[in-house]
Amino acid sequence: MDPLIGKAAGMIGLSHERLFQLLPSELTLWVDPFEVSYRIGEDGSICVLYESPQPGGKATKPLESRTSCKEEWRIGRSSPSKNYNMMTVSS
Repeated sequence: MDPLIGKAAGMIGLSHERLFQLLPSELTLWVDPFEVSYRIGEDGSICVLYESPQPGGKATKPLESRTSCKEEWRIGRSSPSKNYNMMTVSS
């Protein structure tokens, strides 16, 4: 587990054990300067979880993958290989 994810979990009261129960076992998370993306499993689609506008008003590309990931999940085309609980975080 990435130390920053573990630290963030601790800050909201989640133990490492509970976090491992909540997240899929094959979760890959990318945190870039203006985007957070994830993939579940080696063959799963890469989905954008969050995108922030770039400083200076530069327009970003439309997130066409956001809809396709949701649709694939709904119809089960890229569902994870194992059952998992979904965790929602809000600010």
